[in-house]
Amino acid sequence: MTFLMAALPTATLLTAACMTGVFFAFSVAVMPGLNAVDPGQSVAAMRSVNERILNPLFLGAFVGVPLLAAGGGALLLPRGERGAAVALFAAAGVYALGVFAPTALVNVPLNDLLAAAGTPDSAEHAARLWAGYAPRWTAWNTARAAAGALTVLLTALALYLWARGPAPGRAG
Repeated sequence: MTFLMAALPTATLLTAACMTGVFFAFSVAVMPGLNAVDPGQSVAAMRSVNERILNPLFLGAFVGVPLLAAGGGALLLPRGERGAAVALFAAAGVYALGVFAPTALVNVPLNDLLAAAGTPDSAEHAARLWAGYAPRWTAWNTARAAAGALTVLLTALALYLWARGPAPGRAG
C-alpha cells in the first residue's frame, strides 16, 4: 500500500508536468510560430495538430492527472495524511476547473469551428479564420498552462507533506 501511496502522487506530478509543458510550449512557441507564417499554412497546421493530438498517450495523460491526484488523496486521507490528501484533492480540482473546463468549453469548440470552416478559399478567408481563432485559443491555452503549473505545485506540496509523515497526534 505504501508503494501505491507514493506511486499515485508521483505519477500525478509527472503527468501534470508533461501536460503543463504541452500547454506552455503551445503558448510560447507553437502559436507564435504559427502566427508568423501565412494564415493558410497556420490553419492547415493547426487542424493537423488537432487531429493527431487525439492519441492514447496524450489522452491518457490529460485524463489521468485528476484521477491519479484524487486516487492518491483517497489513499492518504484515511491513513492520517490529511495535509497531503487535501493538497492532492486541490490539485485534482484545480486541474478539473483550470484545464478540463477551458478545454471542453473553449479550446475544443474553437478547434471544431476551425475544422468545420473547411479549407480557406482565399488568403483573406484564411486570415479571418486565423484571427478569429488564434488569440482566443492561445489565451485560454495559457490559462490551462497556469492551472497545470498550479496542479504541479500542489502535487509537489502533497509529496513533501507525505514525506514529512503524519503530524503529531495523528495515526500514521
